[in-house]
Amino acid sequence: MENIISLKNVSKSYNLEDKKVYAIKDISFTIDEGEFVVILGPSGAGKSTILNLLGGMDFATSGDILINNENIASFNDDKLTEYRAENVGFVFQFYNLIPTLTALENVALIKDIVKNPLDPSKILSSVGLGNHLNKFPSQLSGGEQQRVSIARAICKNPTMLLCDEPTGALDSETGVVILSLLQEMCIKNNKTVIIVTHNAAVAQAADKVIKIKNGNINEIIVNEKPLKMSEVIW
Repeated sequence: MENIISLKNVSKSYNLEDKKVYAIKDISFTIDEGEFVVILGPSGAGKSTILNLLGGMDFATSGDILINNENIASFNDDKLTEYRAENVGFVFQFYNLIPTLTALENVALIKDIVKNPLDPSKILSSVGLGNHLNKFPSQLSGGEQQRVSIARAICKNPTMLLCDEPTGALDSETGVVILSLLQEMCIKNNKTVIIVTHNAAVAQAADKVIKIKNGNINEIIVNEKPLKMSEVIW
């Protein structure tokens, strides 16, 4: 498999009074196309900082962030906006759906901002919502709303899906269903999926686990035989 993501000696620091505080320091790792990756660590470890940098929502203080051999760490605001639109599908803990639009309309909005979107109704059907296209968010369960959020991200036809605690607002049973769906999207569509979480159990199903602690990489584990999400012991 080919590396599509490569971080080289990346740091993100802030000036706090007279001190320089590092959110992450001298981080390096690679991710291959089609990998299901878990970035694991406690709150405040630097996980979300890494996700924000990969998603082009923040600037690195130093280092290189290569996405498909382009160094997005050198991009200006306009180029980062274009990068986010074309390359990144975001799935957050909260669904960020527009309440006055149907599930189909929420997903179809993506067609206005990307060049090569996928078919919204087909993607919604692929995540099990083919019979709920015309329902509003208030008519859907939490798990169904998160499926709409995932469909919206996939519809962009992005290079990667970045998922920030995507099951944090769901009960455990529904959370497993959503994680299974993300893993399935990765395997069937060869999409690179990166999940940020503090839940160590998810790591059993990852191709690669990047453990973060105090802004540093503590360990990188490659699973030769990752479990299916349904096989994970929670």
